[in-house]
Amino acid sequence: MSTVRLTAAQALVRWLTRQMNEDGEPFIAGVWAIFGHGNVAGLGEALHAHRDAIPTWRGHNEQSMAHAAIAYAKQLGRRRAMAVTSSIGPGATNMVTAAALAHVNRLPVLFLPGDVFAGRGPDPVLQQIEDFGDGTVSANDCFRPVSRYFDRITRPEQLLTALPRAMRTMTDPADCGPVTLAFCQDVQAEAWDWPESFFAPQVWRMRRLQPDPVELEQVAGILAEATAPVIVAGGGVHYAQATGALAAFVEAHGVPVVETQAGKSALPWDHPLNLGPVGVTGASSANAVCEAADVILGVGTRFQDFTTGSWALFKNPRRRLVSLNVNAYDAAKHGAVPLCADARDGLEALSRKLSAHRFAPPDPALKAQWFESVDPLTEAPKDGNALPTDQQVIGAVQRAAGPDTVIMCAAGTMPGELHKLWKAGRPMSYHMEYGYSCMGYEIAGALGIKMAEPDRDVVCMVGDGSYMMMNSELATAVMMGLKITVVITDNRGFGCINRLQKATGGAEFNNLLDHARHVTPANIDFAAHAAAMGAAAVHAGSIAELEAALARAKEASGPFVVVIDTDPYPSTPHGGHWWDVAVPEVSTREEVKAARKAYEARLKARLEEST
Repeated sequence: MSTVRLTAAQALVRWLTRQMNEDGEPFIAGVWAIFGHGNVAGLGEALHAHRDAIPTWRGHNEQSMAHAAIAYAKQLGRRRAMAVTSSIGPGATNMVTAAALAHVNRLPVLFLPGDVFAGRGPDPVLQQIEDFGDGTVSANDCFRPVSRYFDRITRPEQLLTALPRAMRTMTDPADCGPVTLAFCQDVQAEAWDWPESFFAPQVWRMRRLQPDPVELEQVAGILAEATAPVIVAGGGVHYAQATGALAAFVEAHGVPVVETQAGKSALPWDHPLNLGPVGVTGASSANAVCEAADVILGVGTRFQDFTTGSWALFKNPRRRLVSLNVNAYDAAKHGAVPLCADARDGLEALSRKLSAHRFAPPDPALKAQWFESVDPLTEAPKDGNALPTDQQVIGAVQRAAGPDTVIMCAAGTMPGELHKLWKAGRPMSYHMEYGYSCMGYEIAGALGIKMAEPDRDVVCMVGDGSYMMMNSELATAVMMGLKITVVITDNRGFGCINRLQKATGGAEFNNLLDHARHVTPANIDFAAHAAAMGAAAVHAGSIAELEAALARAKEASGPFVVVIDTDPYPSTPHGGHWWDVAVPEVSTREEVKAARKAYEARLKARLEEST
């Protein structure tokens, strides 16, 4: 057997360069790295040697560079991914939040945190977490519950089994998610004689799980007996490249579609059978058909509480829940009748079973009335002196958007408003991280999207709260010469949660900056801050100035930031649905007592509706 002598780190990097996707591209497109003593000598040396075959990018924060990697994978429909490496200690634990984000969203990313010395010679090494009762534990054990596959590399030859398991996880549609290989720092530098055959190029196919004949027959029978079915389109429609199959299915059978945050843009916004966003941040048109539906067919959705209105949305007493999902765990949620299959092939098989069967289409007035209600909210204000609303900002960005625009966001007020109001014209033009709703994903995520699709116009919507949490990758975008447009809406705090606090009877407290305990009131010049990192940045004093700035952004060669002050209180009053947020049973505030009474009435109604 022919062998080659390499360090464990050199072997890992060399092996990654030989793993291809079905398009003939390396599945791991590159590595994000912040070096420390736990990875600079081992992985750092190995990455330098292969820097042309597998590029290494330097981030400014371990969590945010991982966010960029995750957004890259999401935008490419999980067809490619990236690796992220950090040192032992805080660099590693900084990435745990990003791992959780990838886990919730079923997105591939390879985490390579440095770890303790396997030989324990310098024990405890700098930054080592010591468990007083377990000598095998390190800080990297924090990754275990947020990784789809976890391994600790304490011998070089363990990579022979660990790396194929890692790739299987990241390329398996049913099991897809983050992989963590905690890499002991002494082992990274240790040499071993590797079989040459280990480095033979390999192509990893994205398996398309075919529907079980019994499940297919059962689900087709349920649909055939329905009088008012609805499809809930989730992110799995995009990942299975099933948007065309979805359009063909609904056009053949007349079934209306509603969209989750991850599923939005599965059908163009103006498709007659796209009834719009569903659930807590849903359109009245979408929620109306869901309330009346006797069969709810989820396609590639986790049925998160925002989608289901905390399971109070589906009110028809004869309703049946069906779930077409590649993951058996998701397919069987809440007593759903499962159809465990690839979304594209599952829809096509269902369509063949239904043959020429057509359902009565939804009332077109539902959709027309929705847009008649909300379109005025996005128009430019008549009063130029009024503080703009988030809806008006969305309207300005929508008017500036083109067919190649990708709008993206993650947390705060904007996700709900964009879900309701943004008109997505093509698949993958709407990128929302709302599985984990992680503040700080936005700018790093925009960077990852631009790396995935360099020809797209990427617009990042971020509130001042999220911007303050994580903005450092704006400097990385400048350094890499990547053009993204960032719209910062400054409502002086956490406006979304402030509204929720008031809605549950609480006093305005500790959310808006002016309601927080302080000595000196906050007065942050976000445009100056962005400019200090190298971005072109302006402050818009009105919607008209915002539109002018967005026109200038089109000509920019690098990151362009527009800051606009907004009113923290208004939200779209139309559509939406109840969301289960527990209200205190005991309080001295009359507002809380009233909110609790209303909450208990809603809980009772949900119980009655569910039985």
